[in-house]
Amino acid sequence: MAKKRRERRETDGLSAAQEEVKANASDSQVLKEAQHNAGGSARMSLLILVSIFTCSASVMYLVYRNFPELPDDEMEKIKIPKDMDDAKALGTVLSKYKDTYYTQVLVAYFATYVFLQTFAIPGSIFLSILSGYLYPFPLALFLVCLCSGLGASFCYMLSYLVGRPMVYKYLTERAQKWSQQVDKHRDHLINYIIFLRITPFLPNWFINITSPVINVPLGVFFIGTFLGVAPPSFVAINAGTTLYKLTTAGEAVSWNSLAVLGVLAVLSILPVCFQKKLQQKLE
Repeated sequence: MAKKRRERRETDGLSAAQEEVKANASDSQVLKEAQHNAGGSARMSLLILVSIFTCSASVMYLVYRNFPELPDDEMEKIKIPKDMDDAKALGTVLSKYKDTYYTQVLVAYFATYVFLQTFAIPGSIFLSILSGYLYPFPLALFLVCLCSGLGASFCYMLSYLVGRPMVYKYLTERAQKWSQQVDKHRDHLINYIIFLRITPFLPNWFINITSPVINVPLGVFFIGTFLGVAPPSFVAINAGTTLYKLTTAGEAVSWNSLAVLGVLAVLSILPVCFQKKLQQKLE
């Protein structure tokens, strides 16, 4: 009798072990399938992104093809500036033709700036400085803020369309941390985005591609970006009025301008702090 009970317990234990192994194998298979699906989704998103970039680059090519005919030595300077020397050379050519071909120069500047912002391509800082050299200050400031807001919003929509799988795959930890911060400021998102745009705590490209993933509304995102880039743009545009005295983009920022940006960053977040303290007192 005892022997039968022992055999039954051994049989039950063996069955349980086999079921556990099967369950583990099933979980492992599900995990592998999830990883495979995520990888496939990321690859598809990358393919769509490349296609959109190719179409946008084709539009940029058409914009430059419709640019007025220039001598070869001047046409060589019509390119996205990589350093201050390129910006100076580009400014020389554009300032020469901006009165005669005002619309073409403005459209080319606008399209280039939005293109760089949409795909997070370096070079927009030089265009911001260049705007101060080419246009009156109010127009230059509005133009830079509008281009930055639109380009960042297009980057937002691009991320919403194809970027989620890549954010989940490559930026999961950073996105989760920022999501927690955004949840804390959910009632004051505009102030929070303005603060982030003024300060260098998070790269602009990271803010652009993760905002749709953590459900930041597009309207709030655009307004916060439009207003938030104004103070740094003010500094860059003001430096553009003395373009030919600059040798690097870093010279556009002085200690005084940094102090002003710091004060504006604090001011952008003060209403939130005061409102929270007022709510605590009322409660």
